[in-house]
Amino acid sequence: MPRFAANLSMMFTEVPFIERFAAARKAGFDAVEFLFPYNYSTLQIQKQLEQNHLTLGHD
Repeated sequence: MPRFAANLSMMFTEVPFIERFAAARKAGFDAVEFLFPYNYSTLQIQKQLEQNHLTLGHD
């Protein structure tokens, strides 16, 4: 079965980027990807991944 990662640069644009992690989880995704995350520290992104039980991309 295919597995998909939510692209947070393209999806959930109605909310600020940092809130898109929760939106992706709520929509049923277990992985995310994104372009140009340079406005956020790796710690901020890691925190969102952990809080929302998400992984970065798929294996």
